[in-house]
Amino acid sequence: MTATTDGSAGAAGPATATTAELHRTATTAPVETDLRTAAETAMRRSVEHLLGRQDAEGWWKGDLETNVTMDAEDLLLRQFLGIRDDATTEATALFVRGEQRDDGTWATFHGGPGDLSATVEAYVALRLAGDAPDAPHMARAAAWVRENGGIAASRVFTRIWLALFGWWKWEDLPELPPEMIYLPSWFPLNLYSFGQWARQTIVPLTIVSAKRPVRPTPFALDELHTDPLRPVPPRALAPANTWDGLFQRLDRALHGYRRVAPRALRRAAMNAAARWIVERQENDGCWGGIQPPAVYSLIALHLLGYDLGHPVMRAGLDSLDRFAVRREDGARMVEACQSPVWDTCLATIALADAGLPPDHPALVRAADWLLAEQVVRPGDWAVRRPGLPPGGWAFEFHNDTYPDIDDTAEVILALRRVRHPDPARVDAAIARGARWTLGMQCRDGAWGAFDADNTSHLPNRLPFCDFGEVIDPPSADVTAHVVEMLAHEGRAHDPRTRRGVAWLLAEQDPRGSWFGRWGVNHLYGTGSVVPALTAAGLPTGHPAIRRAVAWLEAVQNDDGGWGEDLRSYRDEKWVGRGASTASQTAWALLALLAAGERDSAAAARGVAWLAGTQREDGSWDEPYFTGTGFPWDFSINYHLYRQVFPLTALGRYVHGEPPAGRGR
Repeated sequence: MTATTDGSAGAAGPATATTAELHRTATTAPVETDLRTAAETAMRRSVEHLLGRQDAEGWWKGDLETNVTMDAEDLLLRQFLGIRDDATTEATALFVRGEQRDDGTWATFHGGPGDLSATVEAYVALRLAGDAPDAPHMARAAAWVRENGGIAASRVFTRIWLALFGWWKWEDLPELPPEMIYLPSWFPLNLYSFGQWARQTIVPLTIVSAKRPVRPTPFALDELHTDPLRPVPPRALAPANTWDGLFQRLDRALHGYRRVAPRALRRAAMNAAARWIVERQENDGCWGGIQPPAVYSLIALHLLGYDLGHPVMRAGLDSLDRFAVRREDGARMVEACQSPVWDTCLATIALADAGLPPDHPALVRAADWLLAEQVVRPGDWAVRRPGLPPGGWAFEFHNDTYPDIDDTAEVILALRRVRHPDPARVDAAIARGARWTLGMQCRDGAWGAFDADNTSHLPNRLPFCDFGEVIDPPSADVTAHVVEMLAHEGRAHDPRTRRGVAWLLAEQDPRGSWFGRWGVNHLYGTGSVVPALTAAGLPTGHPAIRRAVAWLEAVQNDDGGWGEDLRSYRDEKWVGRGASTASQTAWALLALLAAGERDSAAAARGVAWLAGTQREDGSWDEPYFTGTGFPWDFSINYHLYRQVFPLTALGRYVHGEPPAGRGR
């Protein structure tokens, strides 16, 4: 049996007699008619469910669930700005309490281990909400924090939030000088050495670091220190001839520079950073469509004198309010981001592959909305590609500064599946998108997510950067989506496509899988790469394809599904192992179907699992997190993944693979 996140045997969920019968059929001698009927029924129900979730404007968006640090930091921001209200506090606390585990901790993904920083931040949020430190649930949390090193062992971001209220000393944090705004793009550790998500966060934090504000604290946090009299245990520096030792000494030098920094230069640097921030505020008031840059930008600008009534501040706060999801029980969950472009293009592909007519009104509305979302002005990506005309798509409702290559590839694939009444408009948009995507190819032939050649490993060495990946190197899943798109655009033999194919083949893991950067994990990577390689012309008998099939067959769960736990990012024994989920089962099926394995026992069992675990309303349950922000450090449960990917897999099982080379 396959292990689940809690170490128990893998389970497919509540099974009916029909489900069990399908599983037995798939395991021995599949009866094609029965399985096809079950697949068609599940597909039709899924189509109706997904159509019912489309917004009148044409887009889809599922909740984007992460962890309680988003909610805790939202309360801390409101406390810092003096705008925390009882209703928001109570609704947030209701959600945070509901996410606490029996051992008193909070995890960063469903079924995962307790996380120190998440537990510290959740605990502080509940203290703000009035929960007493001697309440049983609070005492359990505090005891666990102390047992695991206390506040001193938490990540830098957590300690920055605590420093804002005097619960941690600023001098015991890494220094971030605002003068780095002046470093040219060719200089090591300049702003554009960081991935876009880190860059947007670092710039406002340089202002916060320079100002070192401290707001009055409503209570102490002595119970979260291993020794309240010595909250910062002394630590020896790493040897000077190591990267860690070098950057620790650099940080000490920057602390020394702070004492002698020319005031005029520092003031000018902070003003330059503020202009950089304001210039990148999007039309909806957010920054990059993600939570961390938004909260730190609001704090930084407020420290520079922007009052809460200023249009920039007002729009920023309003944007964060739109990230709040109200649950039926009154709890308030804060999304780290919103994914309408991504969800819409995936839903369009799923519905088209399930046989919805290409001129169906729902698909045309989706295409119209996607066409209007194309980014037609330069963003930060132009620093590395200054002569490249724009034309990409972003992930969110409003994010013209940071379109991404993954969304652009998938939007183009979606648009090609729609028979739009204005085909010339579609062709022009696709031409712009494909040109921009090709221009963003990295030197090694692959593609990253937001920038080209963002591969320096120096940023990851900084003492500040302990919160996850801070650079944007090429990944197999993004590269695969681009290769698949180029193949469908008739560019399978383009030398740039072939370089992408060669890179993918070289990146295959010895076990036969591919690492998944933006989805969990080898199942996502393999489910992305195999369809791309076969679309680009690799025969299904190619050794790389055969190795991938063998790996998928080897890690299939006894219940017929597939699952992979997030711990696979840290522990190899979890690679391809975990409780079966709808999205991960679909990824495995997409690879098998592309590899010509439609009639295999593995594919039949996977289809039977999807058909048998579908809910009556045409949806699937999926509490497990199968999306990735930073491998291991930040995990995502995309609530629409459990709908769009199973529908795509069922559609391709029933109707076959979409033909390649249809683009003009």
